[in-house]
Amino acid sequence: MMAVVAASAAMMASCSLTMPVNATSNDVGNKVGTAKATGFFQILFFNADASIQSAAKNGGITKISTVDVKHTNVLGILTSYETIVTGE
Repeated sequence: MMAVVAASAAMMASCSLTMPVNATSNDVGNKVGTAKATGFFQILFFNADASIQSAAKNGGITKISTVDVKHTNVLGILTSYETIVTGE
């Protein structure tokens, strides 16, 4: 029984890290835009446009204030990169 519980916990284990990438002197706006790329085994990416430009476009942002990147990894199998842009 303990092995099943340990295996289940390991299957649901994941790590997520959000890091600042850039900031400008522009005022922090109230708009937020995101763009995400998800893949398997860190080599097979399917929706692979997590660019700053896409995140800004998705949020309707023309003056970027801050840029953050969120990296999530689930057991090295599922990986995602999300770019988060704030501004006006």
